[in-house]
Amino acid sequence: MRKVRILIADDQNLFREGLRSIIDLEPDMEVVGTAKSGVEVCEAAQKLLPDVVILDVDLEQMNGVEATHWIKTNFPSIKVIVL
Repeated sequence: MRKVRILIADDQNLFREGLRSIIDLEPDMEVVGTAKSGVEVCEAAQKLLPDVVILDVDLEQMNGVEATHWIKTNFPSIKVIVL
């Protein structure tokens, strides 16, 4: 079975790592990367092509709304969950 590939973006390291720990417990999910800013999440989405991006609305350099717009414009198949 193919795992769901997830990219996590949040400016708080503790939250990113906590969410990664929870997701890593799921056998059908895999965290393929993390990012701490809007620019980083866009670069990571382009490089890693995850199935899902989980991101905070309040990110540095580019907020979550702007990052979501960029991701959906360039990679419409990536699902985005905004926190």
